[in-house]
Parts: sequence; C-alpha cells; structure tokens
Amino acid sequence: MTSERGAISTSSLYSGIALTLSITLSSYAVWQQLHLQNTVNSLALQTQSLSNDIVTLTTAVNKVNAQTDGLSQVVTNAQQHIDAVNSRIGGIEQTVGTVTSTVGTLQKLSQTDPELLSQYSKVYFLSENYTPKHLTDIPSEYVSNTGVSQKFIVEAWPLLKAMIDTAQSEGVPIKIKSSYRSFKEQKQLKNAYTITYGSGANSFSADQGYSEHQLGTTLDFVSPQNGSVLAGFEKTPAYDWLSKNAYRFGFILSYPRENKSYIFEPWHWRFVGIRLATDLYLKNERFYNMTQREIDPYLSVIFDSQ
Repeated sequence: MTSERGAISTSSLYSGIALTLSITLSSYAVWQQLHLQNTVNSLALQTQSLSNDIVTLTTAVNKVNAQTDGLSQVVTNAQQHIDAVNSRIGGIEQTVGTVTSTVGTLQKLSQTDPELLSQYSKVYFLSENYTPKHLTDIPSEYVSNTGVSQKFIVEAWPLLKAMIDTAQSEGVPIKIKSSYRSFKEQKQLKNAYTITYGSGANSFSADQGYSEHQLGTTLDFVSPQNGSVLAGFEKTPAYDWLSKNAYRFGFILSYPRENKSYIFEPWHWRFVGIRLATDLYLKNERFYNMTQREIDPYLSVIFDSQ
C-alpha cells in the first residue's frame, strides 16, 4: 500500500509540473503573440505614417518641379529675349561700324589726290596745270646727281626712304636719278628724245600729260655699281633686290617685260601703296593689266602702312 501511494504521489507531482509547464508555455505563447501583434501594429502605423509623408513629399516635389519648369521657361524666354536684343545690338553695331568705316573711307578719299592711281600711260591725261599738292625735296644723299633737285610726294616719302635705307643696310645701294617731272619738263624731255631718236622715242618716253612722273609718285632708279646709268639696270643687284622687296614698301615696276605701253624699263618704279603692290606681287599681276575700276578701291588705303 505504501508503495502504491508513493507511486500515486509521484505521478501526481509530475502531472502538476506538466500542467504548470503547459500553462506557463501557453501563457508565454499568448504573450509572445500579443507582443508580435503589437509590434506589427506599431510597424503598420509607422508604415502608414511614412506613406503619408511620401505622399506629402511627392506632392511638394511635384509643386517644386512645376515651379522649376515655370522658372526654366521664364529663363528660356528671358534668354531668347536677351539673344534677340544682343542680335539687334550686334546688327546696329555692325551698321554703325560699316557707316563709320564708310565715313572714314570717304574722309580719306576727300583728302587723297584722285589722280594717284590712274593709269596714265597712253590712257589718262594730266593737264599742264596739274601739280601734286604735297611735294618734298629728296635729301641729296639719296640722289645720284646731287646737283639736280629731286622731289617726291610727301605722304609716301617715309616708305621710299625706308626702302632705300633697307636695301643699303643689306649691301645693295640704290640711288634716285629722276623723280617728279612737271608737264613742261616732260615736254622738254620728250622733245629732246624725239630729236635724238625720232619716232623711236615713243617706245620709251611718254608725251607730256601721260607721264607717271608728273604724279610725284614715280622714280627712275640707278645703281652706283653700274655707273649710275639707266642702261643695264636689270643686271644689277639693285634691280634684283627691288624685284623681290619693293612691294613691301608700296612700289611696283610700271613697265615690265612684254608690257603694252613702252619698252621694258627696269629702272622705272611707281608708288601705288602697300596694299595694291602686295596684291599685284602675290598674284603675279600687272598694274596695267587691271581695269581702272579694279584699281580705284585701293585709293583710300594708298598711304596706309600695311
């Protein structure tokens, strides 16, 4: 009996413990479930709150984007307006520049002798009353015959001086034999040549009024190395130097080989301005092969230094 009671007591004890554990586990499970549910509910509330915030922010961003688009359009419109204004200003400035340039050109032309670039060899005629407005005496050290006064147009004298000085510095002496000749002087010279050479003088000497020398921009050069005579000048270093460099100072050879006016005159050089002389040199063109219409635009820049 004692053993049975002991067994019953032990069994009851185990049953109590099992029941207690079962209740405890069940209570824990319920608590854990409630805790998880609360956590889920809390997260759901936070998620909803964040969703609401996202909606609010999205709305705000859309408003900002709309405002930005509006501002961008305003900026674009403003820039287009600015560009249009700048274009108009540019057009006005260009017009003003063109007008200013035209006025400057007209002013220069009004102060420039219109005869200086005319093709006088057997084409245009200079009257006996024509004399260049501004002539200057050429210093004697530049003249081959120091006993004869020579004159040259004053505006181009600095370039003539620079050309001769440059050649001298490079070991090529060049002297002036003849420069400006008046209508009367040209007539006397032509008469003298006609007496000596007859009608043959027409091949190398212009009649009065048709000579480039009357313009005051034309010279006959000689070389001391050749005895300061015209004949044979083309064989001198002076002629070779002028052929390669004269254009840089605004001078051209008026009557090269096979020209239609006179015989080849290697000593006869005319000032036409750096711009025209350079264009003729680079294009291998001749002054008397151009039309007067092609030459006239160069008159306004004849005394420009480049």
